[in-house]
Amino acid sequence: MTVLEQVLPPPIAAVERYDDEQPADLFPEEEALLGNAVPKRRFEFGTVRACAREAMRRLDVEPAAILPGPKREPLWPAGIVGSLTHCAGYRAAALARESDFQTIGIDAEPHKPAPDGVLGAIAIPAELRRMPGLKVDDPKICWDRLLFSAKESTYKAWYPVTRRWLGFEDADITLNADGTFHSRILLPDTPVAGFDGRWLVQGDLLLTVIAVPARG
Repeated sequence: MTVLEQVLPPPIAAVERYDDEQPADLFPEEEALLGNAVPKRRFEFGTVRACAREAMRRLDVEPAAILPGPKREPLWPAGIVGSLTHCAGYRAAALARESDFQTIGIDAEPHKPAPDGVLGAIAIPAELRRMPGLKVDDPKICWDRLLFSAKESTYKAWYPVTRRWLGFEDADITLNADGTFHSRILLPDTPVAGFDGRWLVQGDLLLTVIAVPARG
């Protein structure tokens, strides 16, 4: 079982890699996006797309180019929802059919404290007030980095459903020591009240995921 499969429900197709050693074949449209990108960018770009195309195969979907939309979100084949993530030493994709899931958001981060200033830039007062208690609950977890990751997963799940921007200050995220979290959307006219998510720390890797089942 992959790390992602530990926190994502079936029948989501989750594929992950820990290196860029397997060359990734890119579609011409994807190559055009890279231009003169440095090797690191080319490798991570290609590997995460290779993960996505393997997920497509598992869903019996013809592999296709994965191009960015207006907010840099990945554009999927018709009838497919999904999310991509990559960080140092990890690349992953999670895809499902729209008939099974409404939206998916995943984010991977190195499990280490967030850089100076990040917590103050992303957290609202309520989230900051909860931090000391979380550190008491489990001092081994880098809760500031986990909060950042949960905000990223929240946006990735939010945008495909609403097509609207969501700032760090627009979601109040309650992290729980049991491996769950809840994102409450603070916008006054929000079409989505919030999301329930899960998180996992395994070694040097931190993951947050949101997967919303299809209605009905």
